[in-house]
Amino acid sequence: MRLRSVELELPQSDAAAGFLSGAWGLLDAGKRGKTTFLRGTGDHGYIISVTEAAVFGIASVTFSGSGEEVAGVAQRAKAAKVPHQPIQSFDEPGNGHGFVLEGLEGQIYRFIAETQPVAKLPDDLKRPIQLTHTVLNSTDREACVRFAEQVFGFRISDRTQAMSFLRCNRQHHAVAYVKSDICSLNHIAFEMPNLEAVMLGIGRMRDNGVPLVWGPGRHGPGNNVFGYFVAPFGGIIEYTSEVNLVDDDYPVGKPEDWTWPPGRSDQWGHSLKDMARAETAERQYRFRPAVIPA
Repeated sequence: MRLRSVELELPQSDAAAGFLSGAWGLLDAGKRGKTTFLRGTGDHGYIISVTEAAVFGIASVTFSGSGEEVAGVAQRAKAAKVPHQPIQSFDEPGNGHGFVLEGLEGQIYRFIAETQPVAKLPDDLKRPIQLTHTVLNSTDREACVRFAEQVFGFRISDRTQAMSFLRCNRQHHAVAYVKSDICSLNHIAFEMPNLEAVMLGIGRMRDNGVPLVWGPGRHGPGNNVFGYFVAPFGGIIEYTSEVNLVDDDYPVGKPEDWTWPPGRSDQWGHSLKDMARAETAERQYRFRPAVIPA
């Protein structure tokens, strides 16, 4: 199982697509109606889509896996009486079949067994490979953690005072939940080939008038390097690399395992997060209401 994509809705989506396929480094993966799809150099048909809409919203977070893995999630959802709707064919790059599922706070997740994967392209220091993780704000993060464990089959990797990190494969986390007063998209992390690519990306963003909101730095949980930005279309996007790979015997970290000296919020301690800019962007994309049969 892997995090496949995030689906956004927003006004002026053509401008967002232009930024993502330009300075940010993604590749055009086609268009269906009002939706533009963009891919990285990995083997997913696309990793983010932007759909023209009157208001900002996050339509879904999508995971892909084998037919057996996707069927397993569906069986657990049915047993737990979680609202979900089977989809015989997804009309999007990668195609596939699976289902749409509603989370505890109205989050919309999709689980897809792709039937038309694309060929992986050579690594390019200017281009993301795939999504590493997405982070969601939550009014009850521990309830969301239990839901992801029991229904999705994910495993907890670490907890801090504010966040809980879950994995669906050996990568340290594919999704994390942040303690908040709303349910919304906190950020989307794009995996770059290495540290050099992250640093080059930070410089490229500065050249394009998109300054850092946090970074460069190296996180504690996951050990990944990072650079965060407020995207021109709102929301937080991240360049990251070197995320830890963990095994089944990885000891779950506790909040007291991840503390920093005063004035520091990561391992390197070179920068502080611009909270004023970040907090507004972290609340901009909320899940739109969806009608999913129980």
